[in-house]
Formats: sequence, structure tokens, C-alpha cells
Amino acid sequence: MKINKLLVNGIALIVIIGVVSAGTLKGRVTFDGKGPKPKKVKMGADPVCGSSHSKPVYSESFKMAKDGSLAEVLVYLRNVSYKGGVPKKSVVLNQKGCVYMPHVFGMMKGQTLLIKNSDATLHNIHSMPKLNKEFNFAMPKVVKQKTATFAKSEDPFYIKCDVHPWMKTWVLVSDHPYFAVTDAKGNYSIDSIPAGTYEVVAWQEKLKKKPLTASVKIGGGKTTQNFTFTRSKKK
Repeated sequence: MKINKLLVNGIALIVIIGVVSAGTLKGRVTFDGKGPKPKKVKMGADPVCGSSHSKPVYSESFKMAKDGSLAEVLVYLRNVSYKGGVPKKSVVLNQKGCVYMPHVFGMMKGQTLLIKNSDATLHNIHSMPKLNKEFNFAMPKVVKQKTATFAKSEDPFYIKCDVHPWMKTWVLVSDHPYFAVTDAKGNYSIDSIPAGTYEVVAWQEKLKKKPLTASVKIGGGKTTQNFTFTRSKKK
């Protein structure tokens, strides 16, 4: 009995130590300089799309606030040893007003992607991965839901609508849950990261050819890592 009690206590202690040593990575992503001018999206070719908006719609490829904060930047860790399971909850990608919502998101490999069509028009969903299996299917206005999965982890790639060329969304497929997307103020937070030293990546659609990276050490408590993108200098 004493041996069993010691064994149980030992396991509990290991679990407690693991929880205590897990940490949070947080920070802010900004852009130093003048950002590209937002481009107005022309939706007139499909009356359903055009009538869905009372105000002009602009390209979502670069969302910068007046103070330089960058929204919709993917921040994620590389080479994490993760033994947990795949979330049972689906990631939802909606097509509303002929715009993908969200425009940038992350999910785990094997997790279900629930694709919705909230528009009274035809969409065609076409994924453009390099490692995962491509899918390409139509969603007429009477088809309101479809599901898909990705079997392999992969750096951000886009999903597009072949009917409406301005429609594009970017997805990170990860083999662990340690990723986040910056909010309107450029802030992000990734919780419950196991203790260790990791490479962290900040990826932005318009600046995707040169993502930013840093090495971070995670322990108990919070670790801060900020990122600042700059415009490439012309040669």
C-alpha cells in the first residue's frame, strides 16, 4: 500500500512540476515605416457580393493601425515535442459577404475544418498547399457546410475561391497547439508552452517571403517577444 501511495504521489508531483514549468509567450507585432495603401475590392461582378456591404471593402493582406500595430500576423513555435491529442472542436471558416472569415487562422493537423457558406451565391473552395493534399470543390448557395482536414503540418498557405478572385484566406497547419494570430492592436499570447528553448516565427501575408524569427526560453511565468517588420530597401 505504501509503495502504491508513493507511486501515485510521485506521478502527481511530476504532473504538478510540468504544469508549473509551463509558460506563456506573449508580445506585440508592429511595422516600422509607411505601409502599403489599402486597395478597394471590386465586387460588382456578382450582385450578391456587392449588395452584402454598405461600405467599401478593402484588401485584407495588410492590416496596420496608425501606431504601426499589425493585425492578423501568425505567430507560432517550431520543432515542439507535443504528445497531446487533436482538438475535437472544429475550426470554422465562413464565407460571408464574399469574404473569408477569418482571413488568417491556425489549426492542427487532423483537426476538422468546417467550411460554411453564408452567402446566397456560388463559391468554389480551392486549397493551395505544398505538402498536404489539395482540395477543390464547389459550394452552391444551397450547400451550407462542408468539411476538410489536413494530414501534415505545413507553413502558411492559402485557400481561395475560383469564382471570386479577391477571396483568399491563409492557414497554418501545426503538429502542436502553440500558435496564435495577432489582434487589432498587434498583440498575441500563447499559453501552456512546455519549458524549453524554441524558435518562434512571426509570419505576415504581405511580408511572407521574409518572416521574422527569434529564439525564446520558456519556463514558469510569462516571456515577452516582440517583432517589428520593416519595408525591404530597394537596391
